[in-house]
Amino acid sequence: MKMKTEKLTVFAPATIANLSCGFDVLGLALDGIGDILHLELTPEPGVSITRVTGADIPLETDRNVAGIAGMAFLEAATGYSGGVRIEIEKRIAPGSGIGSSAASSAGTVWGLNQLLGEPFGLPDLVGFAMKGEALASGAAHADNVAPALYGGITLVRSSHPLDIARVHCPEALHACILHPQIELKTSDARKVLRTSIPLSKGIRQWGNVGGLVTGLFTEDFGLISRSLEDCIIEPVRSLLIPGFDTLREAALAAGALGFGISGSGPSVYALTHGADTAEAVSRALGKAYDAIDIPYTLHHGPVNRRGIYSINPNT
Repeated sequence: MKMKTEKLTVFAPATIANLSCGFDVLGLALDGIGDILHLELTPEPGVSITRVTGADIPLETDRNVAGIAGMAFLEAATGYSGGVRIEIEKRIAPGSGIGSSAASSAGTVWGLNQLLGEPFGLPDLVGFAMKGEALASGAAHADNVAPALYGGITLVRSSHPLDIARVHCPEALHACILHPQIELKTSDARKVLRTSIPLSKGIRQWGNVGGLVTGLFTEDFGLISRSLEDCIIEPVRSLLIPGFDTLREAALAAGALGFGISGSGPSVYALTHGADTAEAVSRALGKAYDAIDIPYTLHHGPVNRRGIYSINPNT
């Protein structure tokens, strides 16, 4: 196995999973928010996580999503008998709903793949990263790791076998994120979900997924807006997010195409047509949440179309 280099620093983006109607199948990569991972190959086998800053998470390989994903990669990497040392700068808060565990999992396997001369394709990397997601949420879902690795917007047509498709992302599409400073674990948010739904709701949701994908490919922002509706998951999970209805009203009044829960929450998101509207929606969300007296962070920007990428660690 030919190695490109022995050290690498990567940026792994935050992501919005579900995009309202696409529970566990749709995801979008965010620009400007993400984890930083420093990887170095070692002669000793296995994954060693030597340092984590920005969050209180375990260093033990079998208790850290980066460790689990990295081990899955190394077990499949025939021809390499060494290991990897990882330092993680957590810039995505765990439990924030914008793909914290996915960024660390996906960043690890992408970085390893680069270090070892790219022996695996993106679908393989998604599979390895999903092992880390299983540790974090109890379910090996790909709706966060897929957009982190592929960039842009992705559709997970099937998880077994894994089948991922890129979805066209209009240049003018922007995203806004408001993260209330509370933690909502994905595993807990999944516990409130029903295991069956009425057929009528399923039909409505399938129509929205088809409409959203069609709207993205045709750049029909009216269709995108009408399709950003979740009649199954959001009515249950929104009850866990303080001020959700107030934020929705503020976002839509400011011109958002749609508004919903990012992943399992507590972060919420809005999509907009253009940067100016994204800035206006972001201001409206902040003003609305100021009255609720819960600390929060705000971000708005374009979609990250590159996915994970290598960076100069000194920048």
